Amino acid sequence: MKIPFDNSYAKLPSQMFTAQLPTPVKDPQIIVINAELAKLVGIDPAMLTGDSAAKVFAGNHIPDGAAPLAQVYAGHQFGNWNPQLGDGRAILLGEVIGTDGIRRDIQLKGSGPTPYSRSGDGRAWLGPVMREYLVSEAMHAMCVPTTRALAAVTTGEPVYREEILPGAVITRVAQSHIRVGTFQFFASRGDMQALQALTDHVIARHYPEAGGPADLLDMVIARYAALIAKWMGLGFIHGVMNTDNVSIAGETIDYGPCAFIDDFHPDSVFSAIDQYGRYAYSNQPGIGAWNMAQFATALIPLMPDRDKAIAGFTAAVHRFPDLYEAAWLNIFGRKLGIAAADEDDRDLITDLLDLMTKDGADFTNVFANLGLQTARDQFIDRDAFDTWHARWVLRKSPDADAIMAAANPRIIPRNHRVEEAIAAGRDGNLAPFHALLKVVTQPYAPLTDETATFARAPTKDERVTRTFCGT
Repeated sequence: MKIPFDNSYAKLPSQMFTAQLPTPVKDPQIIVINAELAKLVGIDPAMLTGDSAAKVFAGNHIPDGAAPLAQVYAGHQFGNWNPQLGDGRAILLGEVIGTDGIRRDIQLKGSGPTPYSRSGDGRAWLGPVMREYLVSEAMHAMCVPTTRALAAVTTGEPVYREEILPGAVITRVAQSHIRVGTFQFFASRGDMQALQALTDHVIARHYPEAGGPADLLDMVIARYAALIAKWMGLGFIHGVMNTDNVSIAGETIDYGPCAFIDDFHPDSVFSAIDQYGRYAYSNQPGIGAWNMAQFATALIPLMPDRDKAIAGFTAAVHRFPDLYEAAWLNIFGRKLGIAAADEDDRDLITDLLDLMTKDGADFTNVFANLGLQTARDQFIDRDAFDTWHARWVLRKSPDADAIMAAANPRIIPRNHRVEEAIAAGRDGNLAPFHALLKVVTQPYAPLTDETATFARAPTKDERVTRTFCGT
C-alpha cells in the first residue's frame, strides 16, 4: 500500500515524541475500511483489500515514507494534574496532505506498548474500536468536527481486561493529535525551546492567520466553544474532557466512555469513571472554559510581559461563555426551525428542555418530530406541551421544516444499539455493526420501514446506564 506521507511533526525537537514501531499482531483481519476517507487522504481504493491492507492497518507492515512515533503530553485528569502522559497505545504513522489540501495525521490506536503506556499493554479490545468507529463517523455525518475512522482490524490475539477479549486496532485520522496537554507538558517543565517550536508548528499548521500566542488562544477558544455547542445540540456527552483529550485543532477526540442522551436530563452521566459527574452533559460548557484556562496558562511563559499576558489571557478565557452561548442559541434555534434565533427565543428553548427533563422525553425524537403527533406523545403532561407548542408555532420561521430537517438527526448511534453491535461482534457476528454504521452515517435521511427501528428509543430493559473506556 502506498500512502503519500508528508511528515512535519517528526521534524520537531526530539523531546516531543519517541520514535516507536507498532508491535506486530498474530493474524490481522479487516473489519471495515472507509474507502471514501481513504480516497480523501490519497490512498488508492484498489489497495484496500486483502492481507496487505490488513497488515498495514494492524501495524505489521510500515508503508514507505512513514515516521512512526508516540507523542508525549501531560494533562489534568478529572481536575488532577498528571505531569507525564502520552500515547500509551497509539502510534502516529505520519501525515498526509489530502485531496482537499488539508494536512491530516494517520494514527494506529491499539498498536502496542510505548514508553508512555504506564504499565498498560498498549492494546485495544474490539468493543472500544467498534464504538469509536461508529461514533466518530456518525459525528462527521452530523457535521461535528471530529477525528475519523479509516479502518478497523481484528488482531487474532486476546486482550486481557476483567476477562479475555478479542483484540483490535483502529486507524484514526485527525487534523492533528496535538492537545492542550501537549502544551502543558513543556510549559510545566520550563522547556521554552519545545514550547515555542510547538506553538510555531500549531500556528503554521492550524491557524496561519494567528500573529502569536494571544491570537492562537483566541482562535482555539472560538473553535472549542463552537464544538461544545454542537455536542450539546446532539445530546452528546464526551465523558472524559481531560485536558489531554482536548484537541488544539478543535476536533472531537478520544471516544472512550462517550454516550448520547436518550430520555433527557441535563445532569446525565454515563462514564463509569466519572463518579462525581464532573463531565455531565450540563457541565460540558463550564469544563470547556476551564480547559481553555489551562491552555492559556501553558502559553503564558512565551509572553514577554507576564502580568500583561495574564490580564489579556484571562479576558480571552472569560469570553468563552459568550461565544458558547451565541453558538448554542443558534444551534437550538435551528433545531426549532428558527432561522435566526435571538435572546428572546432563549426562554422558548429552555422551556422545552425543562418539559423534556420533567417528563423524561427522548432528546433526539422530540426535536426530529416537533411538527408531528409523535413529539407530543413523548410527554406525560401533554397540556403543558400543547401550551408550549402554541408559542412555538407563532415563532418558527416560514421554512421551519427545511431548517429542522437539516438540524435534527433522525438517527444517532444510540447507546443500546452500539452495545448490541459490540456484543454481536465479540461473538464473531459483524452484521449488526455494519447495519448500524450504514444508518448512522446517513443521520438526516428520511426514515424507511428498514431504518425506523434504529430511531426508536430504548425500552427500559435496553437502556445503557454506564459506558467504559476500554483501557
